[in-house]
Amino acid sequence: MSNDSQGSVKGEAAIVHSPTVSASSQGPPLSPTTSKPPELPDELIQAGWSKCWSRRENRPYYFNRFTNQSLWEVPVLGQHDVISDPLGLNAAPAEGGDSNVGNGQRKRRSSDEQAGGPNSLKRAKVEPTTPISPSTPGAKPWSTAPDEKQTPSATPTTPNPAPAPYRPAIIYWDLDIQTNAVIREHPPANHLPPHPEVELQRAQLVTKLRQHYHELCHQREGIDPPRESFNRWLLERKVIDKGLDPLLPSDCEPVISPSMFREVMNDIPIRLSRIKYKEEARKLLFKYAEAAKKMIDSRNASPESRKVVKWNAEDTMSWLRRDHSASKEDYMDRLEHLRQQCGPHVAAVAKDSVEGICSKIYQLSSEYSRRLRQTHLSLLQDPPTEACTSPSQSRLVYCYPLRLAQPSPPLPRVELHFENDVACLRFRGEMVKVNRGHFSKLELLYRYSCIDDSRFEKFLSRVWCLLKRYQVMFGSTANEGTGLQGALPMSVFEALNRQFGVSFECFASPLNCYFKQFCSAFPDTDCYFGSRGPFLSFCPVSGSFEANPPFCEELMDAMVTHFEDLLDQSTEPLSFIVFVPEWRDPVTPALSRMEGSRFIRHQLSVPAYEHEYRSGSQHICKREEMYYRAVHGTAVLFLQNDAGFAKWGPTPERLAELTAAYRPSSSRTSSLSSPGPAHTTAGDRDSAPKPADRMQSTLISPGSHDNNNNNSSRSSSPQDKMAAV
Repeated sequence: MSNDSQGSVKGEAAIVHSPTVSASSQGPPLSPTTSKPPELPDELIQAGWSKCWSRRENRPYYFNRFTNQSLWEVPVLGQHDVISDPLGLNAAPAEGGDSNVGNGQRKRRSSDEQAGGPNSLKRAKVEPTTPISPSTPGAKPWSTAPDEKQTPSATPTTPNPAPAPYRPAIIYWDLDIQTNAVIREHPPANHLPPHPEVELQRAQLVTKLRQHYHELCHQREGIDPPRESFNRWLLERKVIDKGLDPLLPSDCEPVISPSMFREVMNDIPIRLSRIKYKEEARKLLFKYAEAAKKMIDSRNASPESRKVVKWNAEDTMSWLRRDHSASKEDYMDRLEHLRQQCGPHVAAVAKDSVEGICSKIYQLSSEYSRRLRQTHLSLLQDPPTEACTSPSQSRLVYCYPLRLAQPSPPLPRVELHFENDVACLRFRGEMVKVNRGHFSKLELLYRYSCIDDSRFEKFLSRVWCLLKRYQVMFGSTANEGTGLQGALPMSVFEALNRQFGVSFECFASPLNCYFKQFCSAFPDTDCYFGSRGPFLSFCPVSGSFEANPPFCEELMDAMVTHFEDLLDQSTEPLSFIVFVPEWRDPVTPALSRMEGSRFIRHQLSVPAYEHEYRSGSQHICKREEMYYRAVHGTAVLFLQNDAGFAKWGPTPERLAELTAAYRPSSSRTSSLSSPGPAHTTAGDRDSAPKPADRMQSTLISPGSHDNNNNNSSRSSSPQDKMAAV
């Protein structure tokens, strides 16, 4: 039946279970001489079917409590799944003349078409409100492993087994691996449960904030916003944010974001890009000189700064008009000299304006966060309650998904339909998409982790909120944000688990995780799918972990601080295998600190273009776009305490298998251009692989590091942080 007719049946008709059905489901009757034979077989009752009475139609009908499906006619055991097979093409044939038509698509008999009465009413189509439902008790509607097979119940009334559910052709995860991460038991979190109405409003406000950022960069500096600088601003702000919104920062100190300030200053007066040809270098040099002169003339600069910039710009232009036989290297040397001479003066006149951009964006974010909080509280049935504080001596347990203290309110309906191999979820005209393989993965994670929705009544709404959150977080343009959510190849995860006991990801999401236990950025939407919360708030006592953080310098630096605190406090086996970009010119503070840490046991260097990552948009991208070659080297560092080193130490045999697993597979083609973050300070400087580069490995003993390694830090002057050409 349609949604309207189904709602009217439930509203106007009292659903009364027949006594015969109750007798068969509860056990044998007390008096065999007075009981009647059951009208439904036990197999149908166990599959969720029951006989009900419609007062409006004055006739019986049959209702399935698992699928919310209603039928006027007696259901047939082994009926099709209305989600994976809506047309009933794979359904078991019915008894009688309608063997080629399923339950939901059975044709009316000619006698019913000619005769009048209640049986001649046309049955409407039924859309289920729950996406998953086993056709028989104990049978799983999916398989978590490729070799797992369903065992359909064979009865005399079911000549054909129930149709197999959708199984992805390639599985990029292993959700059967159990965790070895041990934590102290903690109370539920105080985050508000997700709601599609709030998530839709948040998406609109974040899009509006992005537009404000774009307009401010154009109006004040005449440049486009640096690529993905807004995304990295969100990551950097959430490291120190104490606000209540899961996405928008609202309580940060300092107000001026170092990340956003640095990236905007890098593109002033113009954005520098990679140069391949001589003519490109000549044009770039001319544009830089012209933009620097124009900027110093239009700003309130000191006479000395104005004099230096104008003289160098005019000298460069006259040299370009004079010398037409210069090589590409000559142009690049001249550009570097011009940047050194003009950069400090240009940065000085742009400093106040760029700080104004950062401050304005933060103020708007705080205001939007306040609006969202008010809307969210108005949708809750009960006011939020404070979670009880954790006892001082809480017990040690294996890590478990984060729980929310606030119960979830009733959620509005989200529509689901499939387009080929893509699941499309729509709410108020806003559609999000995920391929069917990852949709089945979310079903599994939800079944493993969610404890308040065993009938999957809120599943679609929560999936919509999850997909919308990550879509808004990483932007809507092509390949935007995918590098911030890239993942290691499956072969590397398999080697990490087999050789080093890794069973936990420190930076992942329900969409790109390999294990079912992981930490993620958004505890409110991700906790129903297995998230243990943000990693900076996660405090394990023991276990083996993999960390592949988003390439945000502030986040990586905070990660290293958290690593060292955990390793210093625990005497149980604790190990972190960290994958970070090997940015050396200049070196990032996080990499420098890890190389100088007293907990480092081993360091592995993987050259650029000789390894690959899985795309951050793997849940929606094409199969041939699943992998891409890394345009920068990757440093693999092993941080372990003494007990962790004794248990999961990086022996030569283990390292050999990990190195072999990192080599790109010859059976697939990966994109040579990385959709990852356009890091403008280090990653672009050594983009071409050197012939002498090889897989380098250095065994390090605790306490043997030179303390001078920590002195190599990045320069804070804006001209030193500009993108290299």
